[in-house]
Amino acid sequence: MSSETLKAGNPLPASENLVARGWSALPASYRIPKVAPSLQEARAWCRQLAESHYENFHVASWFLPRALRPHFHAIYAYCRVSDDLGDEVNDPAEALALLDMWGRELDACYEGRTRHPVFVALGETIRACSIPKEPFADLLVAFRQDQTVTRFASMQEVLAYCRYSANPVGRLVLYACGEAGEADREERFRLSDLTCSALQLANFWQDVRVDFAKGRVYLPQDEMRRFGVTDETIAAGVATPAFRELLRHEVDFARSMFEGGVPLIDMVGRELALDLDLFSRGGLEILRAIERRDYDVLRARPAIGKGAKARLVLRALGARLLSSLALGAKRQRKGTVA
Repeated sequence: MSSETLKAGNPLPASENLVARGWSALPASYRIPKVAPSLQEARAWCRQLAESHYENFHVASWFLPRALRPHFHAIYAYCRVSDDLGDEVNDPAEALALLDMWGRELDACYEGRTRHPVFVALGETIRACSIPKEPFADLLVAFRQDQTVTRFASMQEVLAYCRYSANPVGRLVLYACGEAGEADREERFRLSDLTCSALQLANFWQDVRVDFAKGRVYLPQDEMRRFGVTDETIAAGVATPAFRELLRHEVDFARSMFEGGVPLIDMVGRELALDLDLFSRGGLEILRAIERRDYDVLRARPAIGKGAKARLVLRALGARLLSSLALGAKRQRKGTVA
């Protein structure tokens, strides 16, 4: 739309009007600049966004080689902005218009046309790591679904949502770390999906009260009925015996998924293995925090304290160190025998 048209007072087309209104609810820095930044400027933008939300960005930890960090910053920035376009805009129509616009920017990125700092940085990551469009596009499917779907009939439907909201992130990590080669790719994806879906479920069970305040219930409706739990139970904020039994069931299911994904840790390089180990340990710690509250997530949100986080890091480091020492000793014995 030209500036002359705007000055003349002609209204914006409906979709552009929705996008313009949606941008007003988000940080000004999120908007598409008139002039595309340089790669260096774009990477600095993504790094600042990632580091300012570092609590939520476990994969770009200091365990990863320095050369990989710009790729993780770019991937995180894409995920973060995409999430905010859907979750920080109160009008679903505006959010959907923004997400459609963001999807067009993703298409343009794969066509070699980039304007936003996220896509300038992401374009280089896509090229360097040979990442297909699918996992990026899949995330947008989930963020669009958030605007229209607030209940899930069964666990199958919840996991179908996780397939778009969580699993693509794990696959992007594998691509960025060079762990998505032809050999064992599908098995690595399967194990990664289990871990990512389990982490998503752990977050859902941790945030039942928070999500309900946003109008969303991720607990499967058929299982709520089976245990005798209703929306009114959650609204009352009282963890009844029936609610506790339902949460116990859901926690056990999420734990089984974490356990199913553990073999992936031994299939990848040491640096990524440390992060995957922390992913699993962090998710399991959320489940333990729920258990320590006797499955009452309605009065207060179970959280992992800084002390627990530090212990998780130390345990992950210790486990990998012992594994490395054992591997070294095994190699030494083989050398001696030879």
